[in-house]
Amino acid sequence: MSSIPENMYLVRQVREMDRMAIDTCGIPGYTLMQRAGQAAFDLAQASWPDAKNLVVVAGSGNNGGDGYVIARLAREAGMQARVLQSGDHSGLTGDAGHARDEYLEHGGQCEAFAGQPTLTGCDLVIDALLGSGLTRAVEGEFAAAIQAMNAQPAPVLSVDVPSGLDADCGMALGEAVLAQATITFVGMKLGLITGAGRRHAGSIFFDDLQIPDEVFQAIPACCHRVALEGLHGLLGVRHPDAHKGDFGHVLLVGGNAGMAGSVRLAAQAAARVGSGLVSVATVPQHAGQISAACPEVMAHGVRNRRELDALIHRATVVAIGPGLGQDPWARELFARVLELDLPTVVDADALNLLALDPVHKESWVLTPHPGEAARLSKVGTREIQQDRLERVQALQKQYGGACVLKGCGTLVAGEDRVSVCTAGNPGMASGGMGDVLTGIIAGLLAQGLELYDAARFGVQLHAQSADMAARDGQRGLLASDLFLPLRTLVNVACD
Repeated sequence: MSSIPENMYLVRQVREMDRMAIDTCGIPGYTLMQRAGQAAFDLAQASWPDAKNLVVVAGSGNNGGDGYVIARLAREAGMQARVLQSGDHSGLTGDAGHARDEYLEHGGQCEAFAGQPTLTGCDLVIDALLGSGLTRAVEGEFAAAIQAMNAQPAPVLSVDVPSGLDADCGMALGEAVLAQATITFVGMKLGLITGAGRRHAGSIFFDDLQIPDEVFQAIPACCHRVALEGLHGLLGVRHPDAHKGDFGHVLLVGGNAGMAGSVRLAAQAAARVGSGLVSVATVPQHAGQISAACPEVMAHGVRNRRELDALIHRATVVAIGPGLGQDPWARELFARVLELDLPTVVDADALNLLALDPVHKESWVLTPHPGEAARLSKVGTREIQQDRLERVQALQKQYGGACVLKGCGTLVAGEDRVSVCTAGNPGMASGGMGDVLTGIIAGLLAQGLELYDAARFGVQLHAQSADMAARDGQRGLLASDLFLPLRTLVNVACD
């Protein structure tokens, strides 16, 4: 059993792994079910050692079969365990039927689920109701069972996926279990760590059920978890004779009237991550206050594209969007930036301007949140969240470069690969966080990283810094709180 692994899979891929394990490797399906039940029971004992009275809510498929194994193991360990059946168990056959029969042979009892009162008096609920193959909204008896599990006070351990959750995209299909922990098997399902998946899954644990490596090697992952260890060789060690010109010059464009803070946050982030020089092009009335607040940043008031040109020729990377607005000043500067061949980061209002007149470029990183992604894609936000993986890949194909789809379980798409970030916390739901991310990615680009690497490692640095900054509490976390842990992390990554 382990925490979140590197490789992520879709449900159809995990089903193929199951098939290969059984048909190619000769592992009986019931053996896999027994291993899954044992892993879940071991986790239950480790996580809730005082729980002595278990209730298993079992569906009529293989997920329910795992539940019967757990209930049998609990009884063998001297615990009280009972199974509440939901759905038609009268004709239960195959591995799930075998698991039920063994449970009954060991003195176990089954009863039909009859609403929340049947869950009273237990220390732990095992959610073995619906498996990972759910594709439509939960209704009727299953919806009632999920509602009952969520309403009762005992902790819930979900088996494979929280019942009612789409295991590919992380959306609740109507009702979905809110578990304290989830243990998933064979392959890590992407839907557990993106969208609403993390909220429903709780703490996530993984067990590969001892399936041979050859199975995993035969099925390519749909995406990979980002880890900062991969940043080591890309930034490298700074030599004693290094100078600021060796580490790039970021030009931030934004900070329209009343929004100086956005571009200042982005500029500070670019400096904190190690860019040699950072300049800001902003409206004239903001230049002085930005320089006074952050003297390391060179702030310039620009009124038009001609004045912006005077700054562009010194830049190695441009980032546009934080506090940009959408007025004539913003549109004029954005049009000028579109003409550049420099590596560029596009965020916030620059994305909204891009959505009005889409352009494909291979030299930029786009960083939309779901609402901005919806405007870029000409669909609703719900459509974005219904298939985050497909949508981020489609955005990258349409607009080029690399694309970051922000949110819980941020996804980063390059031309032929996708990464997912599993760090971060709800404290990041505050103003300015996206501006900091823009600056981080721009600062990494300035130090020579390729677009996709700057995007994925930038996302990870951002989220991991927020986790460090939130150790004293998530509520009240400010975007500027990330700067010191960000500096720590980017240096640890280069040691």
